[in-house]
Amino acid sequence: MNKLIEQGAFRDYSETSLFEARSIIDEYKQNYYTTVFISHKHDDLEDLRGFLGFLEKRYRVKVYIDSQDPLMPKKTSAETARNLKERIKICDKFILLATNGAIESKWCNWELGYGDAHKYINNIALLPMKPKGSLDSQYKGAEYLSIYPYISASIKTNNYYYSNELYDLYVNYPDNKIINLSDWLKR
Repeated sequence: MNKLIEQGAFRDYSETSLFEARSIIDEYKQNYYTTVFISHKHDDLEDLRGFLGFLEKRYRVKVYIDSQDPLMPKKTSAETARNLKERIKICDKFILLATNGAIESKWCNWELGYGDAHKYINNIALLPMKPKGSLDSQYKGAEYLSIYPYISASIKTNNYYYSNELYDLYVNYPDNKIINLSDWLKR
C-alpha cells in the first residue's frame, strides 16, 4: 500500500549532522555521485536531518542544503537567490521536503518554481510529509501532488495494521506512472 510519509519517519537516520553535510557540488559530480538539491523550511531540521541521512546511506547520493553552504550570504538577499538558482541548476535532482510549513513558505515555493523550470518532469519530486498521526487527506499540499512527481512509501501491512516502518519508496508521476526511488535517482 502506498501512502504519504509522516514527519519523524526518518528519525532512525538522523544521526547525520547537518554540519557534516557537504555543500560543494562539483567534487561530488566528479566522483559520479547523484547530487540532490533539497528545498526545505528551516523549521523542519529534524525531518531534514533524517531524510538527508536516509538518502545518503540507503541510496548513496550526495545532498545539497543551502544552510551548510559557506558561500551563502549570512543575511538573505538577491545574492542568496542567485546562488540558489546556480545550485538548483548544477544538482542532478531537486526534492522539496514538502511539510505543511514548507508548502506555505515563500522561499520553498520560489525554489520549487525555479526547480520546475530546470528539472521538470524527470528530475523533480516532492516528498510530502504530513504531521504525525494525521490522515493523508489532511495534507495541505494535496494540489501539488496532481502536478508534480512525489515520493510515497510502501508500508508493511498485517491485518489492517499499518506500521510506520518504511518498506520502500516510490516516485509517483501525475500520469500514474510509478517507479522505485532508487531507479529515479539513477536516471
